[in-house]
Amino acid sequence: MIKDVKSILLNEKELDEITSTLAKKIENDYQDKNLLLLGILKGSVVFMSDLMKKINLPMQIDFMKVSSYGAGTKTTGKINIMLDLHRNDLSKLDILIIEDIIDSGRTLSYLSEYLRLAGAKSVKTVTLLDKPSRREVEFTPDYCGTTIPDEFVVGYGLDYAENYRTLPYVAILKPRVYKSK
Repeated sequence: MIKDVKSILLNEKELDEITSTLAKKIENDYQDKNLLLLGILKGSVVFMSDLMKKINLPMQIDFMKVSSYGAGTKTTGKINIMLDLHRNDLSKLDILIIEDIIDSGRTLSYLSEYLRLAGAKSVKTVTLLDKPSRREVEFTPDYCGTTIPDEFVVGYGLDYAENYRTLPYVAILKPRVYKSK
């Protein structure tokens, strides 16, 4: 796997600093809220795990599986909900959607509105990585770890064809890996 890495974009120390900073902001903003961390499977799992350990507040966690990608590196533009959130207490929950990366913005824009319409008390978003240069819809996350260049990244939960998620850092993947498919 390491042979497929062009360079490391964010090392373990930088990721720890990002999650600590985000956790402090979230903790400050959600003092009087009924916080539900909603992880978007599968990419957000590592980020969510590190983040939630640093937020010193009562909270619940749940998951949805949502995708706008087909096979490959391009978004299809169509949002598919493969695992929905089924709860009777949405009107009492302040949902914080946890995402690994925002590219087009379509998924989080759609999902935020979907949860508002479903009756959530409030809906906000946090992303580890943001690529505003790839935005196709107007969307700005409420909390953002860092903005990155338009490169294909893997590691720390992010994948290409279900591989590379277990790398302990965020790396730029060599184009030969995904362009040859």
